[in-house]
Amino acid sequence: MSASSLVAESLWKTIESTLTGLILFYWWLVAVTEDQLSILHFLFGKNFERATRIVDQRGVKRISGEPSGRSIFQVVAESQRKEEYFCFPEQYCACYSFFYDIVNRGEQLCCKHQLAARLAAALGTCVNVRVSDEQLALLLVKL
Repeated sequence: MSASSLVAESLWKTIESTLTGLILFYWWLVAVTEDQLSILHFLFGKNFERATRIVDQRGVKRISGEPSGRSIFQVVAESQRKEEYFCFPEQYCACYSFFYDIVNRGEQLCCKHQLAARLAAALGTCVNVRVSDEQLALLLVKL
């Protein structure tokens, strides 16, 4: 794991632990410090800006299977077509950028969809959708 990845992972854990049990009534940025925002922007650049727009527009769904509790995220794209991409925030996204910028070129730590999913999960702002484990399995087969 690269130094940048370690810094990012540590920062996510700090944000998540700060928000555990906290109910947010204000703009989500109130819960994240300026220093944390600066670090996230430094690490992820334009992808972070794009991810915050997706989160602001409530474009992140966490689809959870029952009774297992397993989940996957569905994130709306910023494009005109409003495509949706399935992703696992720490490992995978079905978007083109993930394969081109992260897997092939190694230029980014993650794509904007992974960032949006991670940020929404940390802040508790995901739209939660519950489905049966069978329905979740059918979604995963399409990946």
